[in-house]
Amino acid sequence: MSSLSQILKEHGTLMVLDASSERIQTGLLSTLTSPRWACRNDDAGVGLFACLDALHFEIGSVDAFAYCEGPGSILGIRTSAIALRMWNVLRARPMFAFMSLAVAAQAVGRRDVSLIADARRGQWHRLRMGGVLERVPTAALAGELMMPEGFRHWQPPPPATALTSYDLGTFLTLSSVMAADLFRETTAPDAFLHEEPTYAKWGSQIHRAP
Repeated sequence: MSSLSQILKEHGTLMVLDASSERIQTGLLSTLTSPRWACRNDDAGVGLFACLDALHFEIGSVDAFAYCEGPGSILGIRTSAIALRMWNVLRARPMFAFMSLAVAAQAVGRRDVSLIADARRGQWHRLRMGGVLERVPTAALAGELMMPEGFRHWQPPPPATALTSYDLGTFLTLSSVMAADLFRETTAPDAFLHEEPTYAKWGSQIHRAP
């Protein structure tokens, strides 16, 4: 795992993509200039590329990429991952994945707070600062809970859940976030899964009525 400070020191110019929430966020971070961000509330397939157009830059000028691998919108995350794979076909560059809840938890800065996001089917993603991402049933959620703004949910969060900001442009300027080892280098960007999906085997036997 690497920190943002380390990545910028080693690679110079970093593009950040995050399509995990309703608010698409893209940023250009550099050791030589101030960070530049563009955000859109739109579908990932539209919002992501609208953000990139708004930044007015050449993909060839980027030395490394970072993207959110989850939890969050699987469609948005995979849209980002496909874009990264395409750009790296043109020219291979280092790619780093980060967790939305890990960055948010580090920004909140409290180990007694659980950051959560909907995992569907009565399950929630849960992570505390410095901890490991878990998937737990609603009944297992206890203590102080926070959910990042703009994250879709298909079931009501626990009643005491507070909303917290999910603004990468602010988070990634915090010294506590920049110094934390939150970024994992990868050669195959994709959406995070707790485990690989399993599929029922198809049987060729014809079913007949008794």
